[in-house]
Amino acid sequence: MTNSDPHQPRDLPRTAVPDGITDPVESARAELKAALAAIEVRGNFPRRIEKASQRGIVRARAFAHRNPVGAAAAVAGVAAVVGGLVWVIARAASR
Repeated sequence: MTNSDPHQPRDLPRTAVPDGITDPVESARAELKAALAAIEVRGNFPRRIEKASQRGIVRARAFAHRNPVGAAAAVAGVAAVVGGLVWVIARAASR
C-alpha cells in the first residue's frame, strides 16, 4: 500500500482519513483504506519486532559508545544470567 491517494496530503499518516471528502462513497473508501492500513500496522508482528530490535541495537550501540565499561559489565551480567539459567535447566533435566 502506497501513499499515492491524490486526496491525502503527504504529511498525513496512512492510517488517517483525510478531511474534506464530501462524496459518501469516496469517504467510505478512504475510511476502509485507513482501517486496513491500521490493521496492517498493528498486526504485522514481524515488522514490529524488527523495528523494535533495530531501535534496541541503536540504543545499545549508543550506550556502548558513551560508556564502554558499563556496556562490558552489562554483557558480562547478561552472560552470567543466561549461563545460570542454562545450568539450572540442565541440572533439573538430568534429575
